[in-house]
Amino acid sequence: MRIACFGRRVIHRGMLVGALIGISTAVQANNQVSLWPTIPFVRGQDICQFQDAYGQKRSQLTREMSDHIKAFLALGAEAHDAADILRSIDQLIDKNRLMVSGGHGMDVTLESNLKASIDELYRHINPRQSNLIFFNPGSLLDVLRALRDRKTQEQIDLKQLAKISGFAWGSYSYGAGCRGDLMVTVHVETNNGDSVSFYAQGRPDVVMASIAEKIFTQYQRTRFPSVIGMGAKTLSLVGAPGSPIGIAPATEIAQSSCEMLKARLPTHQEYEFLSTLGEWNGGVSLGHKVWALSDGHLLAPDLRNPSPVRHPDEVNTDEVFYYCVR
Repeated sequence: MRIACFGRRVIHRGMLVGALIGISTAVQANNQVSLWPTIPFVRGQDICQFQDAYGQKRSQLTREMSDHIKAFLALGAEAHDAADILRSIDQLIDKNRLMVSGGHGMDVTLESNLKASIDELYRHINPRQSNLIFFNPGSLLDVLRALRDRKTQEQIDLKQLAKISGFAWGSYSYGAGCRGDLMVTVHVETNNGDSVSFYAQGRPDVVMASIAEKIFTQYQRTRFPSVIGMGAKTLSLVGAPGSPIGIAPATEIAQSSCEMLKARLPTHQEYEFLSTLGEWNGGVSLGHKVWALSDGHLLAPDLRNPSPVRHPDEVNTDEVFYYCVR
């Protein structure tokens, strides 16, 4: 059965399914997280409204209302007019807030800003592989129709779901203080059982940038174990006992810890190469730390004249950083 035609090239259903399976295999092989393209946002209880209702004791609210009525009376208003003025002001405030927060516009804004912020981070850092992608199971024509009809990707079948490795959803509410801040939480769940939540608070135009940075760091930063190709050999970053990066008082202790993992400390060349890759491409940045070398020396990146490889007596430090490799 034909499903789409681009120029003279006809795409058949079997060809498309095969292509999607190929994409899925590549995603799994490259440890990518492929998320469902739609991120639904559910509006929660507004902390702003909650604070308005319960932020003060009943006696405080009564005293505040009494002060307002006294002020109106002092300006020459009649007693019943003063009460009507207060009710009118409250109604105007409620009406204005309802106009701004009503409808489904905020969820679309949050979803669009989150995707745009993640995409901007990938363009700026430009890693050699994107570990987080939004996989659209439909065709370009389906996307255009959804945009035209202002709909999201809601129809799911088993074939489409098999190509997705996770999904994200979020909640938001208006923050305390009633100054326009949003409290936003985004949850990402993957089919391997991982579930991670991200939270930020701020104005609607900037709050998603903070969450996007956290999501990018979670899925793009090197996750141990990491396997890297170095020329003709393959190097596996094992990490340290209990954490990816370990800290030891001396090189000997770091080497002993790696031996317990049936691994070893990296050489100078391996440290430098993995630092060149950086933490967004499967490597580890050296930073300004002092690292333990496999030959008992230390690697001090800030002491490169004449060489960053130093004897322990030449470096004044009581913290030696390390990770193990195989």
